[in-house]
Amino acid sequence: MHVRPPTIPYAPRSIQKGRPLKDLLNQEAVECLAQNILYVHSSFDVNAFCECALTDLEQLELMQRGQHIAKALQQFLPNHYAEAIKVLVRSLTSAQSEAEEFGLAEFFYLPHSFFISEYGQDKHYNNGRDPFDISMAALCELTTRFTSEFAIRPFLIAQQERTLSKVSGWLSDPNPHIRRLCTEGTRPRLPWGKRIPSFIENPQPTLHILECLKDDESLYVRRSVANHLGDIAKDHPEVVFSICEGWLEAGASKELQWLIRHGVRHPAKKGDARALEIRAEAKGR
Repeated sequence: MHVRPPTIPYAPRSIQKGRPLKDLLNQEAVECLAQNILYVHSSFDVNAFCECALTDLEQLELMQRGQHIAKALQQFLPNHYAEAIKVLVRSLTSAQSEAEEFGLAEFFYLPHSFFISEYGQDKHYNNGRDPFDISMAALCELTTRFTSEFAIRPFLIAQQERTLSKVSGWLSDPNPHIRRLCTEGTRPRLPWGKRIPSFIENPQPTLHILECLKDDESLYVRRSVANHLGDIAKDHPEVVFSICEGWLEAGASKELQWLIRHGVRHPAKKGDARALEIRAEAKGR
């Protein structure tokens, strides 16, 4: 029997009026996911998986659907995390190396993200062995197809120092999607993602990431640095102001000036005098 190579269903580049986001993970997506796995794992029970994944799916929203399908995957993939992840990674489409933001089609990989976040620290599901390194490698693979910014957060919450050490090793990766994961995945208040309470309370552990990537060649990465600064500014504006003033004093490029203006936009909108001064200085150079 001919089985097609891994693919993903078509989806628009942006949100369409009248079409709910949850429809990105519909019956077509579930069946496509099953066929992708079958392509690399011939014993995968496509029919049973689809029946399980589609049960009660309609009533769920997008993120809930991702979790629901991830639970179905856990039931029908090999009963050993390392082997299950190997199958999932092999079922991915080709990696992307260009610094381009993904469209909505890549939300097809949301269940893969939840699979890693839900089961990627469970030693019992991995024959008693610590699956941390396996999960980190899987996050790198996933983020070059979709994003791992959601999946990495439970690791930062439960194993902060260990995960940050791994992130630091990715800062010079040649793939911009992996570099972006370093700053986007560690944002204290990532939209749609779990908040990281310790980073909200104390942003110091991630500041070296922003320093390292502030002049990244990719706007895709620099925009993430700016958004990370914006998160910090909601709780610790003085920290962000000091960082931005230091960058300006050191002679910020036009690209960095844009990042600075974007990073302090929230307090500036509220009329904060220091934020407005920083934006004016960054715009005037």
